[in-house]
Amino acid sequence: MDKKFNHKRLEKLNNPKRLKSIPPNYIWNKINIGQCKTIVDIGAGTGLFSKAFSEIMGNGTVYALDISDAMVRWMQKNISNDNNGITPLIMSETKIPLEDELSDLVLMITLYHELNSPEILLAETLRILKKGGKICVIDWKKEKMSFGPSLEIRSSVDEISSQLEASGFCRIQTDTSLERFNMVWAEKNTDI
Repeated sequence: MDKKFNHKRLEKLNNPKRLKSIPPNYIWNKINIGQCKTIVDIGAGTGLFSKAFSEIMGNGTVYALDISDAMVRWMQKNISNDNNGITPLIMSETKIPLEDELSDLVLMITLYHELNSPEILLAETLRILKKGGKICVIDWKKEKMSFGPSLEIRSSVDEISSQLEASGFCRIQTDTSLERFNMVWAEKNTDI
């Protein structure tokens, strides 16, 4: 079964209604990121959330990463020319093309269910996060719905939390208050 999003349905990813069901300001306030100069948005798609978080952060850099050449080209053409601090980059599913301890925040929004080896990508996010930096995973609730990815590829809050802990993250917190999505966030230990 192919778990990846079909880039030909790009307009669905770029629908501003997604910002209502996954509100960036709510997320920002909930995870309490504090001082933030660099965000890495993994699985950025069209950069809809990259752009929204860039606006919240103010001055800083957002690296909008995706494994799809088509998505990265779309972002380069449509959002990175706005001088808004967004840098679209291609990545592989298990390798992030950024230096160690670069980012204050890593976002994975509606990506987790697509990952074949989440533990490998989580190790990469740990590598690129600054000490005390945070990761925020937002993905579909593991509930039967008439839309979204199939139930069997969704992950529960407990599964995501366990994988974060096994990858070396600490202070794991969860929020299940969004209607269709779970939110799990954690920190890179300052002792690492």
